[in-house]
Amino acid sequence: MKRTVLFILGALAVSTSALAQAPAEVEKALLAAPAQLREGATVIKWKPDFTYETLKKGTNRLVCYDKSGQPKQQPFMVECTSIGNLDRAAQNMKFEAAGDKDHTRTHMTIAVPGATTQSIGLPDNNKQGGVWIMNAGTTTAHLMTPGE
Repeated sequence: MKRTVLFILGALAVSTSALAQAPAEVEKALLAAPAQLREGATVIKWKPDFTYETLKKGTNRLVCYDKSGQPKQQPFMVECTSIGNLDRAAQNMKFEAAGDKDHTRTHMTIAVPGATTQSIGLPDNNKQGGVWIMNAGTTTAHLMTPGE
């Protein structure tokens, strides 16, 4: 009987500890969210296999997460993206974790799922130079911003 009671108390202590950590994880991830979207944002926690669990279900399409300390990440790194961009975020994390095997030119990308030349007025190729839409009209559409 004593073992059963101790086991139950131990399980309650562990679950209470996990519940106490969840709000802190949620609040940290939400630091990346714009103030007007923060309350309705979903918060996820990435697993080592690049799947995730939902820590807080939101009411808008913004998803925030903490990547602090993960392979190839900064000690403090929180991000938000559109719920439709999570597959791409997972793909990027896989690439980042693998490390850069090639020396490439620096550039920045900005995810704009579904964007087209008609919807945002930017070209869908790099022939003119400057910012352009890669994968226009798809869920993986993003702005390519050339760098040095």
